[in-house]
Formats: sequence, structure tokens, C-alpha cells
Amino acid sequence: MADQAPAMSFDAQRSAQIVADSFSGTPDERLREILTSLVRHVHAFVKDVGLTVEEWEQGIRFLTETGQKCTDTRQEFILLSDVLGVSMLVETLANPAGGGLTESTVEGPFHVVASPPRRLGDTIDERGSGEPCLVTGRVMDEDGRPVAGASVDVWQADADGFYDVQRPGEVPDRNLRGLFTADGDGRFWFRSIVPRYYPIPTDGPVGRLLKITGRHPYRAAHIHLQVRAPGIRTLTTHLFVAGSPYLDSDAVFGVKESLVHDFATVDDPARAAEHGLPNPFRWVDFPITVRRSGAPAGSDARQGPA
Repeated sequence: MADQAPAMSFDAQRSAQIVADSFSGTPDERLREILTSLVRHVHAFVKDVGLTVEEWEQGIRFLTETGQKCTDTRQEFILLSDVLGVSMLVETLANPAGGGLTESTVEGPFHVVASPPRRLGDTIDERGSGEPCLVTGRVMDEDGRPVAGASVDVWQADADGFYDVQRPGEVPDRNLRGLFTADGDGRFWFRSIVPRYYPIPTDGPVGRLLKITGRHPYRAAHIHLQVRAPGIRTLTTHLFVAGSPYLDSDAVFGVKESLVHDFATVDDPARAAEHGLPNPFRWVDFPITVRRSGAPAGSDARQGPA
């Protein structure tokens, strides 16, 4: 009678179970759950598409090149996650919508340098190019209470559709970035320029992926905001410009209807002078509602994805 095959002997039919079982002794229960599910889904994918050795090798090369493209100021893996919709899915599941909370969206691949601290009312545009605008807002919790002293980190592309880290030596360091502290009433305001739609970087493997699949690389015009404060859940969100191209086909699936706002034209010399802006200027108000960190994500009082 033949000896019984070792428990770890490979078998294509049982491949996922065999590999999943190898993680059964993982001390971290959550890590064991993630790895086991990953193995099951990856093995099912390979079998579903009948992946060839050549295709597998091509995929390995693609991932290797993705890692090689990463630098201190560029994160190609985040870009890959973005264009596959994974980043938005993770954000949305982590911040379920409801209760009037500001919806979340992706951080993106350009939040790679610290924003300079600025005073309320300062401009984040150090080049003087683009259409001047005033951005105002107020940070409140789900009960309508102001979040005094909230940190509001903002960053955006310039009038040509580039971030500062994409044009080192050509634009001032940390241009169009700012870290503001809301006042005692949770209010914040700063000067900037109306953001422009722009293409995500296409000179790497993610760009090639978009090209061979017939997808465009453009993002709708937006300003990034990240809000932090003791006792609240950090919120990463976007302020999209109403009427911008690509609102219905954003390359990273980041648009949510509640985040699209009008940048109105204001013709008021006195108000322009008050804020140090030319007249007329553009203005947008973006109220932000955040969830207290103790509020359960599934309760009626909770907020949704920002």
C-alpha cells in the first residue's frame, strides 16, 4: 500500500487550501485572516483566467517596475491602487456614508512632503499664477459642535496641472500646500488659485497600463484637504470644482457628488481688499463635518466617506 502523500504536497485542485493552511500558526489573528483570504482569491483568479507562465512573468515584471518607479516624492504603488479603484474602495468602506458627515476620498500619490504651517488667510500660491480664489470653511462634528483648533492640511495642483514635487527647481518648494489651524469656532480660510484638471503621471508602468487599456489619465480639478484633531477621526477629502472636465470619469474614481462645489465669481472691491485679492475673484465655501472618534461607524450618528 502506497504511503500517504505529505500534507503539504502540492495539488492544483487543493492549492488554495494547502497554502492557506501553511498560515494557520500565524500568531496575529487579523494577519492570518488577511493572508488566508488573499491566497484563496489569488489562486481562484489564476484558475479563472487560466494564467500562463508568460503572463505570470509579465505581471511580475510590471510589479517590479512599479516598485522601481517609487521615490521619496513619487508613490507608483499608490497610483496603481488608485487607478484600480482599490484606494477608493478602502476609503469608502472605512468611512461609511450617512449622518451628514463629509465624505472621504483618496489621499493620492502626492501627499509626500509636509505642508508648511501657514496663518489663516495666507495664500498657498507662491507663484502668483492662476485665477485667484478664496477658500473658506468650518469644521464641525456630527452634533453641529465646532472643532476648535482643527488642523486643516491642504495641497493642490497648479494652473498647469502639476504638483510642486513634479517640477523641482521650476516652482517654489511646497508651493500650493499649507497647514492651517482652525480658529475657536472651527473656521478656516485661505487664498489660493482655482485648481485645474490634470493627468496623473503617465511615464511609468501605471501610465502604460492606462494606455494599453484605452483609459485616459485625467483627474477632475480639486483641492485636497486632510482634517485632524484630538478626539475626531482623521478625514481625507477633496473639494471638486463644479463644471470641471472629467467629473464623470475621474481616473482614480475619486469623485463623489457631495464634494462638488461651485467656485462662484465675487465682484466686491471691499471684500477683495479685505482678503488681499484682486477684484473680481472666485470663492468657495466648504463646510466639513467629521465624526468623533468614539462614535460607532455603523450608528445613525456616524458620518460617511469623505
